[in-house]
Amino acid sequence: MKRITGLIAAVMIAACTPTPEEITRYTIEQFFDNLSISGGSFSADESRLLVSSNQTGIYNVFTLNVDGSGEKQLTYSEQESMFAISYFPEDDRFLYSSDEGGNEISHIYMQEPDGTVTDLTPWEGVVSQFAGWTRDFKYFYFTSNKRDSRFFDGYIMDIETFAPEIIYENKENLTPVSFSNTGKYVILTRDLTTANNEMYLLDLEADKIKHISEHEGDATYSPADFSMNDEYLYYLTNEGSEFTYVTSYHLETGKKEVSFKAEWDVWYAYFSFHEKYQVIGINEDARTVVKVIEVASGQELKIPHFEGRDIKSVSISRSEKLIRLAAGSPTSPGDLYVHNFGNKEPVRITQTLNPEINESDLVAGEVIRYPSFDELEIPAILFKPHEASVKNKVPAILWIHGGPGGQSRLGFSSLIQYYVNHGYAILAVNNRGSSGYGKTFYNLDNQRHGDDDLMDCVKAKDYLESLNYIDMEKVGIMGGSYGGYMVMAALAFQPEEFAVGVNIFGVTNWLRTLKSIPPYWESFREALYDELGDPFTDDSLRLHRISPLFHAENVTKPLMVLQGANDPRVLQVESDEIVEAVKKNGIPVEYVIFDDEGHGFLKKENQIEGYGRVLDFLDQYLKNVEKQ
Repeated sequence: MKRITGLIAAVMIAACTPTPEEITRYTIEQFFDNLSISGGSFSADESRLLVSSNQTGIYNVFTLNVDGSGEKQLTYSEQESMFAISYFPEDDRFLYSSDEGGNEISHIYMQEPDGTVTDLTPWEGVVSQFAGWTRDFKYFYFTSNKRDSRFFDGYIMDIETFAPEIIYENKENLTPVSFSNTGKYVILTRDLTTANNEMYLLDLEADKIKHISEHEGDATYSPADFSMNDEYLYYLTNEGSEFTYVTSYHLETGKKEVSFKAEWDVWYAYFSFHEKYQVIGINEDARTVVKVIEVASGQELKIPHFEGRDIKSVSISRSEKLIRLAAGSPTSPGDLYVHNFGNKEPVRITQTLNPEINESDLVAGEVIRYPSFDELEIPAILFKPHEASVKNKVPAILWIHGGPGGQSRLGFSSLIQYYVNHGYAILAVNNRGSSGYGKTFYNLDNQRHGDDDLMDCVKAKDYLESLNYIDMEKVGIMGGSYGGYMVMAALAFQPEEFAVGVNIFGVTNWLRTLKSIPPYWESFREALYDELGDPFTDDSLRLHRISPLFHAENVTKPLMVLQGANDPRVLQVESDEIVEAVKKNGIPVEYVIFDDEGHGFLKKENQIEGYGRVLDFLDQYLKNVEKQ
């Protein structure tokens, strides 16, 4: 009976599978008319949220009414993206950050209710980053490399005089990363390797630094939050564990206790303003699981559930009466909701999916795993086009995330959905070296880039071949940053494996990239060199070997390259040279440069142009190419 039922179900599924003619195809303009909204700082009276939104075509600052009654645009930039930081704690002034053309030299700006804007960190070529308000609301903390371009110092700024004062001068290459509630303590970290760092407690009053992460073996440490009276520091660590967990540290006695542990990495943990609640975020198999715990009882609070959507993040208002929830899915961009702890239903305050798009036409990703060349289990996320079937085989694209050390996750991507909607299966590979799967997996690619991680991608083809709806002669590879490097490595070192490659601002010459890192990366330069290789040592031989630029003559498949001219991480020359070198092979090469972008494309008009041209490229050189 079970076999008959299964047969009937299979027939019904086949009958319901839409044909290519039945699929609604959406344009690139429609997909990138979805909204990207982030942030959510409550106003002093808790009636509004301060957010960043790209609805104008570029990121600007908006305020949203928490009752869902409307919004107001606060900044009107047409050139540079502006990202909301925070409302002032006791009035309607607010802070935002902005750089120039994606160069990552960010400043902190204040805008007053009448629209007057002041650059609070107006130093040319200097990076400044907001680090929180003091509990008395008279100051805010920030870090800046103003004194020495290599190092970030800790500052405090009076919000009446706006005079910055340095409170920690970073001469030991210890990065200030967290400031305590009483203002007495600063947490400092030092990166040794990507698997190992140290954490220190600076007592500003006593002017003493205490090493609080003494350990054996490899472990990482990062501060999560202080208790309200600075009695305890809560921090994240993977000491003695595959996965990151929360530990409490008593500042007077030095006693440490595990505070919260899960079977996956804990991403963040923090308290609400009066410490009534603790919020914990867990990276559970490529999706975020959020827990809100009532501190007094230790019980997990029931928060609203959204069918088919995951809560990505929350913030709690200062009164602890309201909670802002961000929830989304692979088929829906993240929306913001505000929930009153005393009410049953949350209020939805954004509608980010373009109303012209029917969500049922989009595709939910599925987490899968496959064995690599050495039987290591590789996680990935599969997106299957609705029309794909045994009788209608579709081309496939491997999507490789950035990093090294990034992770493809079960979130919404207009880019991925656009390609899937146009008939491409996507397999987003979390090759060895990806975060989220334990520290052993994370460090397996160290000084093995272009080798084992590349073979993880090649072996993904065996998994694709097991799917009866993939046209195995039409498999391409695409990725950005480190993912772009993997694209070029695949085309140069495994030239017959993939039919096309799309390199989005990817590294092609590791020797130059590692020698030209921005000066303010000094704090983790040694860790970067430990993972990838030191270009000033004998490691340079291996870096030359794994750099696709020096093996460009091997590239025989069509290539497309996208690059931002202001990229400080992967310089434009990386893309210029690989394009020039591959063109000599007499194969199709397309190159798109955006003069007003950096390491990532933020402006909608550029996203539409660049990613639209990628689809044209794929259609011409992958989908519509006749089998040989």
